[in-house]
Amino acid sequence: MSGKTVLILGGGIGGMVAASELRRLLPTEHQVALVEKNPKHAFPPSFLWLMTGDRQPDQITQDVRRLVRSGVEVILAEVQSIDLSNRSVQTNAQTLNYDYLIIALGAELAIDAIPGLAESAHTYYTFDGSMKLRDTLRNFAGGKVAVVVSALPYKCPGAPHEGAMLIANMLRKRGLQDSEVHLFTPEPQPMPVAGPALGEAVKQMLADRGVAFHPLHKLNQVNPDARELAFDGKDSFHYDLLVAIPPHRGPRLARESGLANEAGWIPVDRATLQTKHENVFAIGDATAIQIPGRWKPDVPMMLPKAGVFAHAQAEVVARRIAAEIAGVKTEDMFCGDGYCMLEAGEDVAGFAFGDFFAEPSPQIQLRQMGWTWHVGKVLFEQWWLAPYGLRREVLKQALHFGGRALGIPMM
Repeated sequence: MSGKTVLILGGGIGGMVAASELRRLLPTEHQVALVEKNPKHAFPPSFLWLMTGDRQPDQITQDVRRLVRSGVEVILAEVQSIDLSNRSVQTNAQTLNYDYLIIALGAELAIDAIPGLAESAHTYYTFDGSMKLRDTLRNFAGGKVAVVVSALPYKCPGAPHEGAMLIANMLRKRGLQDSEVHLFTPEPQPMPVAGPALGEAVKQMLADRGVAFHPLHKLNQVNPDARELAFDGKDSFHYDLLVAIPPHRGPRLARESGLANEAGWIPVDRATLQTKHENVFAIGDATAIQIPGRWKPDVPMMLPKAGVFAHAQAEVVARRIAAEIAGVKTEDMFCGDGYCMLEAGEDVAGFAFGDFFAEPSPQIQLRQMGWTWHVGKVLFEQWWLAPYGLRREVLKQALHFGGRALGIPMM
């Protein structure tokens, strides 16, 4: 058997999981290469804690090479183009050929897509943005804070609500009791893909923490000088501090290579993550996956963009590629299960989970708020950022700590 080359583009959650799982499954004559332009991985779920000052930068970053299984070839380079017909990828350093290609390039932020937004808004959707916002919040004199979902779709459906609640909590801690936090979104409710019951529960979480929720507010432009937000068909809003979830778009490489649809995202088979091109897969935020239900009568619902889905999709794709190379059949399919932890401040969080492929619409549940879900998120963060070879021991320690915290006797 001649050796095959599996090339993974993008060293985020999906890309690293796919690379490590393939390296575990494939004999050493096959090459597993991960192409990533940044030598350091910053863990996105922890950006909110970076914003609040509960984490320092070095606590949520790790060398990419330490986060993947031994034997994965990490190529630190920037991908410039994808040649699907010749099965090759051009980077700023070399041309790479592949037998199988996994695209895990994520979504790009397009903060310049809305007039005035780039000049006026902070964001916690990037590492640098979270650092800058942390310093701004520490020196904020008080007033109206607008947290704005500026466009759809966006990564991590719970993050806008988490950010608003954590900012409100920070202002209370600083004694700025007269300050206001307002959350604006073009959606009809919080996390609409999860259904009305969960939406009402999240609205109550926001209200309990003093966050004013404004649905069906589509941002048109920002006037930085007047500090004013203009919405489609709604009253304008004056702010003292603007925090935005920027517009998202599909990766440039997908658009330029012909992989993307008209909206800029990569359509895939929802069970196998296969694109329309042979031996080319896409996972994570770059993809477009339709799920049961309708956003509007003429607009289908799409799978949310979240790391939990990228992780599960990466494992499925890795197992399917490994099985095909080995010449065996596999029934591995991505089943659409997902979850998220909703941080609310004061070390309290909620936990939402369910089946996003359920008919006739996703079946999502929200557990009661409590400190246990916050502890769970902390333990997952520690596990993810541990060097790959130490994760088993970190998991063992995390389970031991978690069991003691919950009052469960541990052996």
